[in-house]
Amino acid sequence: MRNIVTQMMMPHRLVMAALALAGLVAMALTMQWDWLPENLPRLWDGLLMTLAMLAASVAAGFVLALPLALFQVMGPRPLRWLSLGFCTLIRGTPLLLQLWLFYFGLGALFAQFPEIRDSWAWPYLRQAWPYGFLALTLSFAAYQGEVMRGAFTGVPHGELEAARAMGMSPWLVFRRVWFPRALHRALPTLTGEIILQLKSTPLLATITVTDLYAVITRIRQTTLLTYEPLLLLVAVYLCLSGILILGLRWLENRVPTGR
Repeated sequence: MRNIVTQMMMPHRLVMAALALAGLVAMALTMQWDWLPENLPRLWDGLLMTLAMLAASVAAGFVLALPLALFQVMGPRPLRWLSLGFCTLIRGTPLLLQLWLFYFGLGALFAQFPEIRDSWAWPYLRQAWPYGFLALTLSFAAYQGEVMRGAFTGVPHGELEAARAMGMSPWLVFRRVWFPRALHRALPTLTGEIILQLKSTPLLATITVTDLYAVITRIRQTTLLTYEPLLLLVAVYLCLSGILILGLRWLENRVPTGR
């Protein structure tokens, strides 16, 4: 925590904070904000949807990224090729295209089967958020899978051999040495990937998911205001990004290195 406070008190960050505060004061005094109180419940619901999609897709994507990375590092050749092909496909195509393919393609395909329409899952599959969650999860898994692959291969082989020489089982070597060391190496990049994931959530509005960006868009359409809703959106995303950066940097200092 002391390191985080020290980083926050650095001169360039203090200057940026002062400029941001001055900008907020100017916005509050010179712009029209009478629309904000009545729209606060909608904005809150949109913010919760954004945070829920972010947290769920990051958690599920990271769980999926681990086998994708391990298959490429030490898996049999067919799994290695499949993992590499998956990561290449997802990383090589736009996330917006993936969202549309899942929602308009997979969603329309499910609707053609009476067995699916009559099942318990149809009330969920007819909504947009499952397809948004799937697209965000697979995208994060592909990118983070490559990050973890590099982190796993970057752990010195001698450390793993030393752990095995001490009588550790393969699972214990992975749990006590290999994974902690790789995670510690990957955390700085993971921070960037999570911030990028946050900035990708507005794409969910294109498939009718009512996230924060979708709520702001509707407010702009009803109030005929442009700058005020968008500036509020900028401020919210800046705050969320700052909180994530500080939290993940704190986590970097708490994750054991495996030594």
